Amino acid sequence: MKSRLLAGIAALVLAVVGAILVVSYAQGADSRAVQGLAPMTVLVVNKAVPAGTSVAALKEFVTSEELPGKAVTKSALQNLDGLAGKVTAVDLLPGEQLVAERLVAPEALKTSGSVEVPKGLQEVSFQLEPQRVVGGRIAAGDHVGVFINLKDGGIEGKPEKQTTQLTVHKALVTAVQRAPVTTPTPQPSATGSAAPAEDTALPVGSMIVTVAVNDVDATKIVYASNFTDVASVWLSREPLDATDSGRPGIITRPEVYK
Repeated sequence: MKSRLLAGIAALVLAVVGAILVVSYAQGADSRAVQGLAPMTVLVVNKAVPAGTSVAALKEFVTSEELPGKAVTKSALQNLDGLAGKVTAVDLLPGEQLVAERLVAPEALKTSGSVEVPKGLQEVSFQLEPQRVVGGRIAAGDHVGVFINLKDGGIEGKPEKQTTQLTVHKALVTAVQRAPVTTPTPQPSATGSAAPAEDTALPVGSMIVTVAVNDVDATKIVYASNFTDVASVWLSREPLDATDSGRPGIITRPEVYK
């Protein structure tokens, strides 16, 4: 009887010890799993981003998320610090991590065809002098505002002839081409050394800009570019996050000083 009682107590003790060991192992496994995850906070795309989007505008398309360390790409970005001036090299899809390779300098997108044309839009090209193209500093991937000036107005019932309107907002630039410029050969100076080359800091020559727009806007741009005796075109760099006040619409002489 006594031996049976001792055996029962021993079995109970072993069961309790076994349960403790199981719980302890499970807790240790959870701890090891958490340590293995090594969570990291990175930027993740939350809505589709078109190629050529500036870093300034990109903030609206990404959020910070905590992901397991093993699932984080080595070049994943935690923030956008120090990346001002860059643009997205390709379209970005929701759910993907934002990696450093996706952001490039605008010059990297200058090659024709490097910026994908959004579905439903068409490309149209026009030629302008550098002063009409933000001093020649427009690059593929930028977004521009297209101002159209009409020498004979275009507003019924208005006596003023000249009018200006920001007609097309935030058009995607898909290519920029410059006319070749011949650099003069430096002439030897009196000392026999080559004289300094002419200062070419200011842009010279004409530029051909190609933008992706809808059919209506393309028609307006073609009209203003073709009938240069009555119309002209001017561009502004207009990033996606640029403010659109909705005013003043069409500018005539009386509105200039308002």
